[in-house]
Amino acid sequence: MVQMIMLLVVLLAALGAAAELAARVWFRRCSRDYVLRPNLRLRLHLDPEVFPQFERVVRFEVNSEGERGYEPPRSTDGLFRVLVVGGSQPEGYFLDQDTNWPGALQRLLDTPAHRRDLGASRVHVGCIARSGVGSEALDLILKRVLPHYRRLQAIVVLVGASDMLRWLEQGAPAAIPPVELSDVFRFRTDASFGWRPRQLALTEAVLRMRRRLLKPTQVHDRAGRWVARARATRAQAKVVRASTPDPAPMLNHFERHFRSALQRAQAHADRVLVARQSWFDKDHTPDELAQMWHGGIGQIWRQEITMFYSIDVTRRLMARVDAVAARVADELGIEHVDLRSVLEPSLRNYYDFFHLTPAGSRAVASAVGAAVLGHTVQHSTGSDSEAADRVRHAAV
Repeated sequence: MVQMIMLLVVLLAALGAAAELAARVWFRRCSRDYVLRPNLRLRLHLDPEVFPQFERVVRFEVNSEGERGYEPPRSTDGLFRVLVVGGSQPEGYFLDQDTNWPGALQRLLDTPAHRRDLGASRVHVGCIARSGVGSEALDLILKRVLPHYRRLQAIVVLVGASDMLRWLEQGAPAAIPPVELSDVFRFRTDASFGWRPRQLALTEAVLRMRRRLLKPTQVHDRAGRWVARARATRAQAKVVRASTPDPAPMLNHFERHFRSALQRAQAHADRVLVARQSWFDKDHTPDELAQMWHGGIGQIWRQEITMFYSIDVTRRLMARVDAVAARVADELGIEHVDLRSVLEPSLRNYYDFFHLTPAGSRAVASAVGAAVLGHTVQHSTGSDSEAADRVRHAAV
């Protein structure tokens, strides 16, 4: 009897090991890399003291293809498919599913009049943007992700701030360290599986099946509290540097990878559109300065830091990054939209130096929508609401 039990245990262990090895082979041969986990469902109950002008509850939902957005239609007949890629601004983590600008772009384009303009029967906008993605990370993402898509009708690219911020976080080095793949992809086919329960390929398979079938929702209360701590840390900084070493290494790194990423996008889409990174570009009032937290030496959301670069430094650096982005896009014959021209720098449009409020996100969706539809994007000469109205009308 004991021998039979032992034999059964050995047999079950062998079957389990065989199943695990088969799962690993399947993931490496048949799966794909994901920037966002497919079928992820989040409900963020935002801290009202940090985000007084935002929705109280934010939906962050990822479809089965790893895009933030609705499930794409099964048939591609008559489909105009847009993929939005880049960093934290298009990700819009603290904005609701339909409020962040890729979601708002979906609603804008997927109307009968605009579908006719596009020669399409349906429009799908998916977003695989993620916080911290700079030009190098974007180049890796497009290299690994685009081969899994059929040819797209449009790819919209917004990247730039993370290159500058990452350089400052690292102390403005002369040599740019490579990005870590684990910081780019939520799942990679070349990731190393282990033999602990959480490291098993079978565990990943079960979790995927659970998310796909049951659609569980993760709820986060008082989301974004860390932003208040980050603002206070910057306000109490012991050292604020007014200059940096020569930014040429960062700018050259950005140009090389930005150009490569755009060329990859051109090879996989009928149109590529660069939405040039905007920022809160003005001489700030004390109330506006109190909202800032970027520019630290070190990662403020992970560690205690005491040294920052001044807002003027970040403004100057972003102007240089933006100039490179515009030049590279022109050299490659790629359309680009200067988002600063449609976003008045104010607390109505920005809640920190880079990230958008619901009002700012609506203005960007209108500007990008107008560009996709081939309409002229108006420049801002008045208030932020007036500028948004002009662009919105241009897209209608």
